[in-house]
Amino acid sequence: MNPWPAAEPLLECRPDPGPEAKIVQIKLQSSVGAFDESFMQKLPLVEQAMVAHGLDPADFVIAKDASLFTNARPFGATCRDYTVFVGDKHFTVTQPSDIRFLEYFHERCIAPDEEASTPHHKLADVLDKLVQWMEQPV
Repeated sequence: MNPWPAAEPLLECRPDPGPEAKIVQIKLQSSVGAFDESFMQKLPLVEQAMVAHGLDPADFVIAKDASLFTNARPFGATCRDYTVFVGDKHFTVTQPSDIRFLEYFHERCIAPDEEASTPHHKLADVLDKLVQWMEQPV
């Protein structure tokens, strides 16, 4: 039995933004294989949302690695650890798939917050929220 039931994706595909859109790619790293095709297709949409919220995707690195939960095969899905680096800060979250991580990351990037005076201030707020959220017990 899969503990991660199939859910309706939070992200929907939209048409290609075209050559006018100058979205800089988030840097991707993986020690456990390539990112899924669906992740790669939807990543530009997340980058567009980041830019719209004053974040520069070029400042972000996402690393995918084996999780401690990988050894828990009797529980179902193989989970991966996704670590997001921005400057000297980072956080790690464990998710069952690339697309589930991307949906989580997208929601955190566009989470409503108070008016930020600068993109740097907005980035600090987003990172603080992510770190604070990740430190809460489950």
